[in-house]
Amino acid sequence: MRLAAGARLGPYEILALIGAGGMGEVYKARDSRLGRDVAVKILSPDTSSSPEARGRFEREARTISQLSHPHSARCSTLAKRRIPSLQPLVPTS
Repeated sequence: MRLAAGARLGPYEILALIGAGGMGEVYKARDSRLGRDVAVKILSPDTSSSPEARGRFEREARTISQLSHPHSARCSTLAKRRIPSLQPLVPTS
């Protein structure tokens, strides 16, 4: 299930879908706390139910958080939340 523009995930307001792939979906969002645009990655229900896939996602987030380059994404948050319309587990980055 895709999130609609205007949906809120904590401090993040979903602006648009950027892309979708094997692990889930990536959205452009606005961080209302810091007033900046961010990317929010949400695991698909199938992926989030797999401990191996969640582990791979967390390792990816930790690796990305250590990078500092103008042409690479930064990971500033890793959260685990349940979203009623996207069961069961939804990490954000």
